[in-house]
Amino acid sequence: MLDVRTVRRGLLALYVAVFVWSFFVNGLPIARLAVLSWVAAAVVIAHVGRPWRDQRRMTFDLTLYATMWLSYDYSRGIADSFDFPLQVEMPRNLDRVLFLGTDPNVWVQDVFHRDDTPWYEVILSLVYFTHFILPVAVAVVLWIRNRQQWVRYVRRFATVLFAGVLMFVLLPTAPPWMAASTRHPYRILPPLERTTGRGWSELGLETVTSLLIRGQQWANPTAAFPSLHAAFALLVVVFFWPRFVHRWQKIAAGSFPLLMAFSLVYFAEHYVADILAGWILVAGSFWVWGRYERSRALPESVPLQN
Repeated sequence: MLDVRTVRRGLLALYVAVFVWSFFVNGLPIARLAVLSWVAAAVVIAHVGRPWRDQRRMTFDLTLYATMWLSYDYSRGIADSFDFPLQVEMPRNLDRVLFLGTDPNVWVQDVFHRDDTPWYEVILSLVYFTHFILPVAVAVVLWIRNRQQWVRYVRRFATVLFAGVLMFVLLPTAPPWMAASTRHPYRILPPLERTTGRGWSELGLETVTSLLIRGQQWANPTAAFPSLHAAFALLVVVFFWPRFVHRWQKIAAGSFPLLMAFSLVYFAEHYVADILAGWILVAGSFWVWGRYERSRALPESVPLQN
């Protein structure tokens, strides 16, 4: 007779197989409801046969997690409806100050962009798309393995998420591709190519590219400052940094947010200023929650000094 643990492992293996099949058929799930459905399925499978107390906690955590994401999507979607002035030149001017008059997006595309798809663009496309799965996957794994660490992660994650939304409302910002596009009246940069999904097409996975295009059509294009792509790539690395004990691990992990930053500039998705703003949010969230958690770890009562 199979024990519950064996059944649970078998269901998780089946889940992985179905996810891989769906990936090749339908592409990477980036629609929020689709992502939440996959997350919920993984969490439910991981709790097959567990005590009723754990099932109740799972329901609460899933509800909280789904509410956080759906609230983010709703608020991000309406962020451009508050009529705050659109920032067009501000991020470009910040980049020019940082790079002594040079526009990084223009320079990077002048040096690296090709009419065909170079090998490094495939890598950059893969790195860019980790944004849609890595932060969520980390949350799921932490929740299954160590709920205390999941709470620490979600605190920081949610802080960056909603601070980003607040800035989207107050500072709606035209990203580089929009500021350079002939379809918009700004044209404050030379023409830039937005080839974010071209690397996936090179791998024969056009479904991913088509999903990206559809996602770009419904997303709020002025939710650009700060860059949450850059923020979440750094957040994941900083969260797990104490676990990296070998030099090669630290080099590999430290390279990831830098590669993400380069991909965002290369694809004209963000200015460097957007990226730095995202990194500052991450630093602030770790500082705030680090202080809070250290204070909670102190003894509840400290004996008085004589």
